[in-house]
Amino acid sequence: MNDDVRNIVLGVIAAGLSASLGWTFRTYLWKRKLRRKQTFFGLPDNAESLLVVSRDPSTANLAVHRFDVFALLELSALIKDCGAHAQIITQDAAQQGFGERTEFCVGGPGSNRRMAAHISAMLPGIHFNLDPEPGPDRVALHIGGDRYRLDPGITEHVILARLTTGQPDQARPVFLFCGQRAITNQAATRYLARNHERLHRKYGTGSFVLLLKVVNSQAYGPDVVELVADVTRAAQTPAPSAPAQISHRAS
Repeated sequence: MNDDVRNIVLGVIAAGLSASLGWTFRTYLWKRKLRRKQTFFGLPDNAESLLVVSRDPSTANLAVHRFDVFALLELSALIKDCGAHAQIITQDAAQQGFGERTEFCVGGPGSNRRMAAHISAMLPGIHFNLDPEPGPDRVALHIGGDRYRLDPGITEHVILARLTTGQPDQARPVFLFCGQRAITNQAATRYLARNHERLHRKYGTGSFVLLLKVVNSQAYGPDVVELVADVTRAAQTPAPSAPAQISHRAS
């Protein structure tokens, strides 16, 4: 074997080793990223999860609001990426306990009894004004001593929460997407899909409650979302009895 042939053979071997190492390293990074995602969502391989959705209150039929359907599609993609499975049920059919399966609950407490139960049990500092009478405070969101009014299509708010019991044998979290309008629920699911890695770095597998603001949905749909505040402590503390004040952050 002359020098030229030997150099060619060595070059091929080196290229093969380099490609093999590169593939191994990329596979390792992909698997690590997947495991972190599965841990955050509580969705190991082949895990079962629950998608709980409101019925559309504007119709007497067994229908789901189209924006809630879009939210379910966003969540279904996340679940599939984790290698898990999802069961979709309406809020009046959900009767399982807390922490048995990862749960994604979509819809406000006025149309989703499951959401109302979660908020009452775990987030006593949150209150939605469900008075059917028209007025500036209709569907206003109260968190602690702050009040966030709804300006349809302009400024709308939504709660994004990840809740756990903290018990080792109940490792499956519940995610809440609870907004003033259906489009805000979709905005919250999209925000979670885009920011779950950052949220995992900040909160790990613990509980958090975030208040998000959907800006100008009549022009931008659910795409422009701003983080108003981490309201975990206020949401988990029983609300004061005094009337809430309008928050300067609501504008």
